[in-house]
Amino acid sequence: MMEDLFVTLLSGIVEILLEVFFQVAIEAVVAFVSRCLRNIFSGSNAISPVLAAAVYLLLGVIFGAVSVFVIPHPIMRPARIHGISLIVSPVITGLIMSQVGVLLRRNGKEAVRIESFAYGFTFALGVAAVRFAYLK
Repeated sequence: MMEDLFVTLLSGIVEILLEVFFQVAIEAVVAFVSRCLRNIFSGSNAISPVLAAAVYLLLGVIFGAVSVFVIPHPIMRPARIHGISLIVSPVITGLIMSQVGVLLRRNGKEAVRIESFAYGFTFALGVAAVRFAYLK
């Protein structure tokens, strides 16, 4: 009984951590592309924050859909608490991306929008929602 609870909790934690790693890796690619585009086009903050959030959510949905085709199965077998990663992993991913932004600014570099909690969370939520919807 206690061993089942431990295994359930451990598998849930591992599932969330793997999903966070996957989302942070995708967001690193998006941040790199954003940085390149910012260097090409001046005025990277020309669009409103609401529109930027909608774009990051849409990008998250697109990357989530692509990831379903590339990895057509759950990264980990679904835990008994199915769906918890839909909230927890975007929160953790947002926190990681905000810390990336903090580190960049400390080193005198300019962070792109996805390197903040709100935009990192929004992107990761799009990825997690698509993967949750299609990979039950």
